[in-house]
Amino acid sequence: MSAPKLLSGGNPQIPKADGDAPVQAYIAAMPDWKQRIGRTVDDLVAGAVPGARKAVKWNTPFYGAPDREGWFLAFHCFDRYVKLTFFRGTSLDPVPPGTSKQAEVRYLDIREDDRIDAVQLAAWFRQASALPGEKL
Repeated sequence: MSAPKLLSGGNPQIPKADGDAPVQAYIAAMPDWKQRIGRTVDDLVAGAVPGARKAVKWNTPFYGAPDREGWFLAFHCFDRYVKLTFFRGTSLDPVPPGTSKQAEVRYLDIREDDRIDAVQLAAWFRQASALPGEKL
């Protein structure tokens, strides 16, 4: 089996599917330093939200609470950062810094040299998973 094609920004092209396996395939195909960020996010979600549901849709990993429909988090590779999407971000404390045209969505861009605040991310993942999920 050949390696997944990398799309714009180094984003892996992974077939749409539910479960952990497609998310792990996406992370394994993330280029260079982006893979470290993807692995860290996935590990932090697993620790903060045991049993979190996972899927890849539109070449993007999604995470959902184990006991409800919808998604609380997604991430995507861009040239200079990995963008985390919090679908109910305005309800988080503190609110993630990146704004969106969608009223409730907030973003966090993680660049190669950024220090990942694992404590803050885990807190956001726990908070986000307790909110109604985004149905896509």
